[in-house]
Amino acid sequence: MSENNTAYVSFGLLERFMEAALEKAGVPAGDARQVARVLGKADQLGIDSHGINRLKPIYLDRIRDGILNPVTEVELVRESPTTAVFDGHNGMGHVVATRAMETAIEKAEALGMGMSAVRNSTHYGIAGYYALMAAEKNMIGITGTNARPSIAPTFGVENMMGTNPLTFAIPTDEEFPFLLDCATSVIQRGKIEYYARNNMPTPSGLVIGHGGQDMTDSQEILKALVDGQAALVPLGGPGEERGGYKGYGYAAVVEILSAALAGGSFMRMLTGIGPEGEKIPYPLGHFFIAIRVENFIDPAEFRKITGDILRDLRDSRKAPGADRIFTAGEKEYEQFRIRSRQGVPIGPDLQQEILGIIREYGLEGFEFPFGGSN
Repeated sequence: MSENNTAYVSFGLLERFMEAALEKAGVPAGDARQVARVLGKADQLGIDSHGINRLKPIYLDRIRDGILNPVTEVELVRESPTTAVFDGHNGMGHVVATRAMETAIEKAEALGMGMSAVRNSTHYGIAGYYALMAAEKNMIGITGTNARPSIAPTFGVENMMGTNPLTFAIPTDEEFPFLLDCATSVIQRGKIEYYARNNMPTPSGLVIGHGGQDMTDSQEILKALVDGQAALVPLGGPGEERGGYKGYGYAAVVEILSAALAGGSFMRMLTGIGPEGEKIPYPLGHFFIAIRVENFIDPAEFRKITGDILRDLRDSRKAPGADRIFTAGEKEYEQFRIRSRQGVPIGPDLQQEILGIIREYGLEGFEFPFGGSN
């Protein structure tokens, strides 16, 4: 335990704990292992907003509330040689998403490209996990998902679209792939949850209220997003002067591909609130694309050219005072190396949440480096 009461927990312990908690909540063993693997990957790469930080509020609590099915029925509803459409029946998003990307990869292996679309799914963790599945097979992986309304359109103040990541993973000749996994808003809801958990303000200029006012109180923002009284601004910021219409446009692309291809739900249908104010499922949509590099060029040559592009970018002239230029996926790889040695940092609030899960689900056999012996 460090001076600021942050504890460091190994990858293996975190994943085993999450798997056990999910099983206790009714998720079948194999599915629980896959969900834990996706959440664990987020913590390994330093994407703390989408790892164990979300185990309780997004998954365990929603299962308990009856709006997330612990047993996932993955239904193939339409298929062609290069495409597939799945229905996740409001089960664990990680399970149907993994199946959908596996299918896209199989089709790409056979015919060069494959694409899957999913309807009636739920939160599937970090989008990068699924894109990386393709990159590990010498393919280009692309995925996106819609989400509960958060982003306001340019010149608007109502939260209409989700943070809607558009994610790419591309193999290189380096130790890590190119991985671009980011929201189409300037900030995403998970990051605000992280700020709120750690009693930190949200930086100015990222969230607007219905009156167009800037909002920075993280706890207030989370409540206002649910109540429809606040919205995240798209990439580029509010208005057009800094290109906010570009982020707005990309968010709309992801919304369309996530919903329209599979005949799924979109925007206001994804609030998770029923007509009487009751909690209901979030029937999200996703899409997955796999592109087989070998159908275009020798994979080794592709990886070398891609690596050369990234190295040239990092070696270009730096701004005054800047030590380094990064390319997408580099910081995550460095975090992986650091955390492989020292573990995943767990702050005091999350420590208490983990201890609460241990008590609630009878997982006293797990011992963490905080809170004494469990």
